[in-house]
Amino acid sequence: MTTTVRHRVVVVAYDDVELVEVACVTSAFDGANRLHASPPYEVRLVTPQGRPVRCSSGLVLGAQAALERTRGPVDTLLVVGGPGHAAAAQNTRLVEHVRRLAGISHRVASVCTGASVLAATGLLDGRRVTTHWAYARNLAQRHPAVHVDAAPLYLRDEHVCTSAGVTGALDLTLAFIEEDHGPALARMLARMMVTYLQRPGNQAQISMFVGAPAPEDGTVQRTVEHITGHLDGDLSTTTLATYAGVSGRHLARLFLDHLGQTPAQFVRTARAEAASHLLVSTALPLASIARRCGFSSAETMRQLFLQHYGTTPSQHRTVHSTSRNAPTAGRHDQAQPLESDMT
Repeated sequence: MTTTVRHRVVVVAYDDVELVEVACVTSAFDGANRLHASPPYEVRLVTPQGRPVRCSSGLVLGAQAALERTRGPVDTLLVVGGPGHAAAAQNTRLVEHVRRLAGISHRVASVCTGASVLAATGLLDGRRVTTHWAYARNLAQRHPAVHVDAAPLYLRDEHVCTSAGVTGALDLTLAFIEEDHGPALARMLARMMVTYLQRPGNQAQISMFVGAPAPEDGTVQRTVEHITGHLDGDLSTTTLATYAGVSGRHLARLFLDHLGQTPAQFVRTARAEAASHLLVSTALPLASIARRCGFSSAETMRQLFLQHYGTTPSQHRTVHSTSRNAPTAGRHDQAQPLESDMT
């Protein structure tokens, strides 16, 4: 009788790890095992010296193996995050063994601030990666050779995958399961876990309208409030600078210092997010949404969506629609000059 070869997953944890991230990863793989006729995954939680680790919540997790004694082959090596990530990244012995295992792993991944540990190994140098939005700047400053993008839920750069924080671990793991065993198993598992069905990696971690604190600078804060309240108006940098009572160059400098982006970049993101909300919560035609959000045409909105989300407005509406009145993508697109939207 032929024995099925199971996909070997090694999850690396350490003191002050985030329990939710460990649970999202291990529970999803376990769920896939329970739904599949031939359980496809073997998951092991490994820690330094194989000792129990204290989670940031105070609970204690028992390890299944010692990191130092773990050998290949490894199909997926995954380092989770948590408040203890900085200490873990400075633990030369831990980093050395993560580097060793990464060298014999088919797929290497991190969740949230687990990226700090992978960055310490040098594996992320020259790669585009993500992490929890609140820690992105710190990661970029500590590792200037790493290209940090705080926006996506998860990113893949060749065989290295990184994801956002906490429940972003579940999105990444579902993506792995779909990659390994197809969309049917991933969708069945998502339903079983009562979670959002297949959030794409390029979906933003947080909404710019609710996710980050208001800018500390009064001029930036007033300008941001004006932008978000007048998306269908003239929001050129020159016009915004006049509104703010400063020069265009000074306004750009303030935005870069406090928001990490230029006024024009902020306006594009604001319009894209507003359009995204209207696409999934209303049945408005694409042209109407484009006008409300300040785009010169539905085609201009489409081009920004491709740049911002890696998908078209029609596809975004089809995947994410939450309104019972929202149409299927094709019904409204037939009334718009955007047949290419469906390609």
